[in-house]
Amino acid sequence: MERRSLVLDEQEAASWIRDGMTIAIGGFINSSHPMAIVRQIIRRGVKNLTVVGPASGGLDLDLLIGAGCVRRLVTAYMGGEHYCPVAPMFRAAVERGELDVWECDEGMYYCALRAAAQRLPFTPWKAGIGTSFPEVNPDIKVFSDPITGEPLLAIPAIKPDIAIIYAAHADPYGNVQHIGTGFGDRALWRAADRTIVQVERIIPNEEVRKNPLATSLYGVDAIVRAPYGSHPFAAPGYYIEDAEHLREYVAAATAYAKHGDRGPFEAYLRKYVLDPETHADYLEVIGIKRLISLHEY
Repeated sequence: MERRSLVLDEQEAASWIRDGMTIAIGGFINSSHPMAIVRQIIRRGVKNLTVVGPASGGLDLDLLIGAGCVRRLVTAYMGGEHYCPVAPMFRAAVERGELDVWECDEGMYYCALRAAAQRLPFTPWKAGIGTSFPEVNPDIKVFSDPITGEPLLAIPAIKPDIAIIYAAHADPYGNVQHIGTGFGDRALWRAADRTIVQVERIIPNEEVRKNPLATSLYGVDAIVRAPYGSHPFAAPGYYIEDAEHLREYVAAATAYAKHGDRGPFEAYLRKYVLDPETHADYLEVIGIKRLISLHEY
């Protein structure tokens, strides 16, 4: 049987995301986010999403929150490291009671994804006993181990409808290879019903088979080719983060978080998200000189 290409453009991939879904977005703080698809979700005006971020979430999620796409967020951290310890639009939305945060630490986060991957209702967990986690997150229950009688936490499964992941390259048939660790992307892929992977390059299947041990994900449902697709965040093996752009975003978002002035954030949205219709249009706004400069380590 002839193999079927799974390649879509970012507009087709984003059309899979509908109001009220639970989606997972991979990466790690300032690296490896599927930004071509994230911006397309905002352009489509999707609302009321439950977003499962990475265990350490970054400003890609902050942009989605500021654009009004997110109702509930699952992550153990939200910030931009030295750019901003706490993500501005995230902080503002929580303080104003506009965002429901599923409180957890990193261990609980992975327990929830593991339970979903194993089709179990929960994962038992020892760490966290004696803390206030069951009070601030009523989904987490204390129960007695039926064998030893000791108290344990039941961390309920969190099952994304779709995981959206960034990686270096893939063949057209859903075999994906990261450069670097891939952070927690494998856990999101295992837990989700379907997975879309956005890559810098699509390579022949023969190239994948030359180094099969590098294949980090397989059997994914769609591949999106988007060069510079993680910009303004880093892409291991391709480019570093765009520090100037990230500072521009943080300044715009902080104007709202600290002073209630949403004008700079709306201007950012118009310039970089809403006016460019496609990922290629976005790259033209950024400019070739800036993009090429990011290859200089």
